[in-house]
Amino acid sequence: MTALLEMRDVSARYGRVHVLQHIDLRIDEGRIVTLLGANGAGKTTLLRALCNMMVQLDGEVRLGGHRIDRLSTESIARSGVAHVPDGRGTFAGLTVEENLTLGACTRRDRGRVRDDFARIYGYFPRLFERRSQQAGTLSGGEQQMLAISRALMLRPRLLLLDEPSFGLAPIIVEQIFSILRVINRDEGVAMLLVEQNARVALALADDAYLMETGRVVMSGSADALSTDENVRRSYLGY
Repeated sequence: MTALLEMRDVSARYGRVHVLQHIDLRIDEGRIVTLLGANGAGKTTLLRALCNMMVQLDGEVRLGGHRIDRLSTESIARSGVAHVPDGRGTFAGLTVEENLTLGACTRRDRGRVRDDFARIYGYFPRLFERRSQQAGTLSGGEQQMLAISRALMLRPRLLLLDEPSFGLAPIIVEQIFSILRVINRDEGVAMLLVEQNARVALALADDAYLMETGRVVMSGSADALSTDENVRRSYLGY
């Protein structure tokens, strides 16, 4: 398989506080990878490091074989990396459609942007129904759909998702993860998923990494990690 993204000996810190230590991680084209680990393990920091956002970074990050670790966050987005942060980060005072328009602000193919609204609304019909509604008035599930959709307006090669199930009812989580699977299958968008719900994350993912205190302590196929006794006891509850 061809590597889309590679992290090589990556460490990251906030000032003097070291969070990531010597991380090696690989995402192949079209694959879904999940990061598992307890709160404080460094999963969110790893996503920020990939975007060169708010952290000091050592090591190499390559996208499609080209180094991106010294690029600005905006340039990394232009390279095809879209980030759905924890807390969703929608612009509450703007409408659904205005939020989606902002998601495409780094694109240069303005003529195709309009066509992508239909593509997004096809995945999330509920957003089409609420396209003129302020984002702050949407339900939690609808706001998560909007956050994902705004990222997809970038036409990314890699989608970073930070806790997309947080605070959502199980039926909404199931709907969103089903749509993510369709997007991955039909558009070939690779995904890196940080998710506390290890069961749904492993069910969606092809590959998985387990982090503890800023280090990767286990990696392999999602199926292999889901059957590992330590992972089952610590993260799957059986």
